[in-house]
Amino acid sequence: MECKKEANKKRCKCTYESCPRNGICCECLRHHLSKNQLPACCFPEDVEKTYDRSIEKFIEVYQEKNG
Repeated sequence: MECKKEANKKRCKCTYESCPRNGICCECLRHHLSKNQLPACCFPEDVEKTYDRSIEKFIEVYQEKNG
């Protein structure tokens, strides 16, 4: 399968501009999961900007939103 890096970059929510995985979703996901995190695309924009990509933060945000 061909990577659609340029198309992915247009939709990427990550604000960490020097990230070498920007637009390469499979590498981004692998990187964050290895650190018990989720990628930027899993978070609302205001939360993503905090750079707290922890699974705990993800649960907290969505419990508040749906609680």
